[in-house]
Amino acid sequence: MLQEIVRQCQRENPFAQRRLYDHFANRLYRLCRRYVKNPLETEEVLMNAFLKIFRSVGGFEYRSDDELEVWMKRIAVNECLMHLRRTKTTEWLWDDTPAEEVPYSTGSSAEADLHAEGIHELILSLPDGYRTVFCLYALEGYSHREIGTLLNISENTSKSQLSKARAALQALLSKNGYTYERR
Repeated sequence: MLQEIVRQCQRENPFAQRRLYDHFANRLYRLCRRYVKNPLETEEVLMNAFLKIFRSVGGFEYRSDDELEVWMKRIAVNECLMHLRRTKTTEWLWDDTPAEEVPYSTGSSAEADLHAEGIHELILSLPDGYRTVFCLYALEGYSHREIGTLLNISENTSKSQLSKARAALQALLSKNGYTYERR
């Protein structure tokens, strides 16, 4: 099914483009939301990512559904990073906010179950630099070398930002009555 949709997208068929969009929009929106806090900006980033996908699908060689999704996610992540570069100064990468000072309030009791949406909100509350490196490393599977290249920082800066992000998340979890055990 997806292979035929991609083939039709390569022929610039607008109906196939709509079907590809409908199939992946929610997943890619959630991915973009990890990097871009503002929902309206997230939608803009998503639209820009799909425009790039539709422009470059002609050069995409379809092998599997999984490979298609990985290719599209990479475009979306790159679009998010370009958005962050355009809208922020480079200092966002070196935010040294101590973990205990990261603002966040669940608005619910510590007894409440922390579900995926709650964790997502905790991640969104991290400073931009922490959140970006954390998402690239822990959620997208990039290496510190790849993150360094993408963000134009050293591997050690990437490692440092990840460490600070983890500490901040630990603090947020414990503030909300949860313990964190690193595996």
